[in-house]
Amino acid sequence: MIYTYKELKNKYNTDYNIKKAIEKREVYKLEKGLYSDKEYVNPLVLYSKKYPKAIITMDSAFYFYDLTDVIPQKVYLATDSHARKIESENIVQLFVDGKILNEGKVTEKIEDEYVNIYDKERLLVELIRKRNQISFDYYKELISSYRESSDKLDMYKIEKYLALYKNEVNLSNALLREVF
Repeated sequence: MIYTYKELKNKYNTDYNIKKAIEKREVYKLEKGLYSDKEYVNPLVLYSKKYPKAIITMDSAFYFYDLTDVIPQKVYLATDSHARKIESENIVQLFVDGKILNEGKVTEKIEDEYVNIYDKERLLVELIRKRNQISFDYYKELISSYRESSDKLDMYKIEKYLALYKNEVNLSNALLREVF
C-alpha cells in the first residue's frame, strides 16, 4: 500500500517512529512525501497517489488495457488545463479542458490500489484525435487492437466522447474508416 506522509504520521505518530520503520524496512520511502510497504511500486499507482486529480491516459493506458506490448518509458497523465505543471522527467502531462477532463474516467484496480484511468472508448477517441502525433507503426498496432475488440466497445460512449470536440464529424469519419 502507498501512504502519504500524513497517513504515515497517523499510523506511526512521530517522525522518529517513521524513521525507525524505514530503517527496519517496514516502510520504504519512494519519493518526497510518498511511502510504501513494498520496495517497488508500479509507477501508475505511485503517480496516481501523488496526483489524485490526474487521469492515466494515452501510452500508459493503452499498455494497461493490453492494446499494445510497447512498455511506456513515462507515465502519461491528463490534468486540467489550469493545473500546475508537473515537474517530473518520468511524467508526460497532457492538459485537458476542465469541462471534458472527467469524461470517460473510470477507476481500475492495480496492485491492490485504485487509480483513475480513461476507459477504452475515450482512449480510442484520443487516439484518433492525436493520430498525427503518434508514430505510424505504433498507431497501426493500436488501431489493429481496437479492430480486434470492436464488438466489445460501447458505441454510445464513443459518440458521446466524439461530441465533446468541435471537429466531431472529421473524427467520426476517421474512426469509421480506421476501426469499424
